[in-house]
Amino acid sequence: HVQLVESGGGSVQAGGSLRLSCTAPGSTFAGSDMAWYRQTPGNDCELVSSISVDGDIYTADSVKDRFTISQDNAKITVSLQMDSLKSEDTGVYYCAKDRVSLSFRGACQGLAEADFGHWGQGTQVTVS
Repeated sequence: HVQLVESGGGSVQAGGSLRLSCTAPGSTFAGSDMAWYRQTPGNDCELVSSISVDGDIYTADSVKDRFTISQDNAKITVSLQMDSLKSEDTGVYYCAKDRVSLSFRGACQGLAEADFGHWGQGTQVTVS
């Protein structure tokens, strides 16, 4: 399995924007459903947005009209454009491959550690 690598997290003021990216060095995401999850304080691992092999997109109501998932034509990078960020968007964001579910419970980190090769290590997003 190839470790997924997220980048683009950081600190931003409310109303600002960040763009997260996910890659799998030496590999592509061709043939895979891709997703972004986040871990916010006191909550279960939350599916933020996903894009299927066929290009179908899911976006959580909490981020609809603010976050946009996309994938380059070569299926090398999956991105999450985050605009109009709010303090409640603060958390650790994870990229996941072929792990699209609204039913995950518990911490994203635990899911990632138990399922190497299908999750990234997470990237911190802080909105103040």
